[in-house]
Amino acid sequence: MQMVNADVFTAEDYLAWEEMQEEKHEYMHAEVFAMGGARREHVIVSLNIAATLKQHLRGTPCQVYISDMKLRVEQVDAFFYPDVMVSCDKQDQHAEQFLTAPSLVIEVLSDSTEAYDRGTKFAAYRQLPSIKEYVLVDIKARRIECFRRVAEGDWLLHICAASAVCNLPSVDVSITLADIFEGLV
Repeated sequence: MQMVNADVFTAEDYLAWEEMQEEKHEYMHAEVFAMGGARREHVIVSLNIAATLKQHLRGTPCQVYISDMKLRVEQVDAFFYPDVMVSCDKQDQHAEQFLTAPSLVIEVLSDSTEAYDRGTKFAAYRQLPSIKEYVLVDIKARRIECFRRVAEGDWLLHICAASAVCNLPSVDVSITLADIFEGLV
C-alpha cells in the first residue's frame, strides 16, 4: 500500500473522493493509501470463500460481501476493504457505502499486505464489538488462521492446516480446505 499525496481528509471527504476514483484506497487517521491489484491466486481464494459462504448462508439474515465493500472502523477513524466479510446486522443490510457491524472478516494474505493484515488491520478490527472471528488465509502455506473472540474480549487462535475442515462458528459454517484452495496449482 502506498500513501496518496493529498490534503488531510476527513472521513466524509474520503468517502466523497473515493466514489470518484478508479482504484480503491483505504483510509486511516486522515491519510489515504492506494491499494495494489490482487494476484490471480488471491482473487480465486477470495471468490471460493465468498461463494461457499453465500451458499451456506442462503435463507439466513446474513449477507456475504467481497473486496469492493468498505468496512468502517469509527473507533480508529478508518475505512478498509476486507477480502470477504459477513454481516448479519440489520443496519448493514441497508448500507450504501460501508458496513459497520460484520461478525466475520477474512483477509487473504499476500507478500505486500501480510504484516499490515496481521498488525494494523487486526488491531483496528478488534475495536469492533460485532466481530466474532478474524480469519487470515495463507495461500503459500495452505493454512487458515482463525482468531475467535472469547470471554472478556480475549482472542483465541485456531489453525486449520492438516485439518480438512475449517469451522467458522461466528456464522455456523464449515468450509473444507479443498473448497478454499480449489483451482490453485
